[in-house]
Amino acid sequence: MVKRRSFLVSAATAAASQGWAQASDRLRVAVIGVGSRGSAHIREMAPEANIEVAALVDPDGNRTETAAGEIYKRTGKKPRIDADMRRIFDDKEIDAVTIATTNHWHTLTAIWAMQAGKDVYVEKPVSHNVWEGTKLVETARKYKRVAAGGTQRRWYGRFRKAIEVIHGGGIGEVYQGNFTFPGNRDSIGFKPVKEPPGWLNWDLWVGPAPMQPYHENLVHYNWHWFWDFGNGELGNNGIHMIDVLRWGMKKRMPVTVESTGGRFGYKDQAQTPNTQNVTWTFSDGAMMVGQLRGLYTTEPMSWDFFGTKGHMHIDADGRFRVRMGRSKELEPETQYPANESHFGNFAAAVRARDPRLLRAEIEETAISTAYCHLGNISYRVGRKLRFDESRMQFSGDAEANRMLTRDYRKPYVVPEKV
Repeated sequence: MVKRRSFLVSAATAAASQGWAQASDRLRVAVIGVGSRGSAHIREMAPEANIEVAALVDPDGNRTETAAGEIYKRTGKKPRIDADMRRIFDDKEIDAVTIATTNHWHTLTAIWAMQAGKDVYVEKPVSHNVWEGTKLVETARKYKRVAAGGTQRRWYGRFRKAIEVIHGGGIGEVYQGNFTFPGNRDSIGFKPVKEPPGWLNWDLWVGPAPMQPYHENLVHYNWHWFWDFGNGELGNNGIHMIDVLRWGMKKRMPVTVESTGGRFGYKDQAQTPNTQNVTWTFSDGAMMVGQLRGLYTTEPMSWDFFGTKGHMHIDADGRFRVRMGRSKELEPETQYPANESHFGNFAAAVRARDPRLLRAEIEETAISTAYCHLGNISYRVGRKLRFDESRMQFSGDAEANRMLTRDYRKPYVVPEKV
């Protein structure tokens, strides 16, 4: 049974009482997963004072060699590289890790790192299923780790200003939040089963998932569209959309979820929907509605908050406009807080030993991630579901409850007892 965790009540106040233990304030970081997002981690940490990318991990040896070469050209230092993160976690000189693996590795990587005494920055979605999210936060609390999630819009000045207006009652009581995400995805076609290439450690790449044959639609990006490894577009980009709505509406878990959609327009090897609509409803009758479109659309990415006094529309860049009542449109904002560096924010919280400094503390991203999983489960079972947050389970639906977790392939097992 998945147990409910109370996350942000104290936000690791015991950790806050401890000072930065290193002899200097240089933060030595290991980047786990150095594909497109992990490479972005490296680039974004480069301008930060006193952060050193000291190690790189990826089961793709080509990736680690390339990334290490880029770091050497910039810094004159070549980071340690390895295919197996466990050896890096044994290194006492590594202070923190940033995690940009495939989704199905996010939680186990973070748990192993925190058990080894490292602080963690975990890319979205921070878990592959709901149960993993609870174990992730439980681990952070038990080991008093600073843990951040990768829902980056919480660091952006325009979004912070928009949410400030909402929280200040600017549009009244918010009863509905909507988002639209246009993915514009083409068919991935079909790739034949073949032997894994020599530069890839296939056992480590598959990790916690069931072992299965290699094909090129899994490595490297299209794994997003296979349930064993990814969470579809809802877990890929939808998590960012959900997080902004939930942030503005100050919501925890919904009481019902209903999702419909399909994979339209072509037949290919992928499993997840390319078009998906999801409605999450809450005990007070408020709701969130999400629309993800993988096929052709002129709709831009956007968020909408509907309140008892007015409506706020936020565009992809965070610019927002407000209409009050039937027709009065307020003058647009021109002054926004500056964007913050999410890795700078993470490093500051690590040095202070205070998770409360984080813009996206791990619980917040874990809850938003859970919305993705609930939506996908509703889609996969084909019905509306009622969710009981007190038990972190669906009410009266054994099939749906089985999808709250997964069977893990040894030795890559998310532990019951962290």
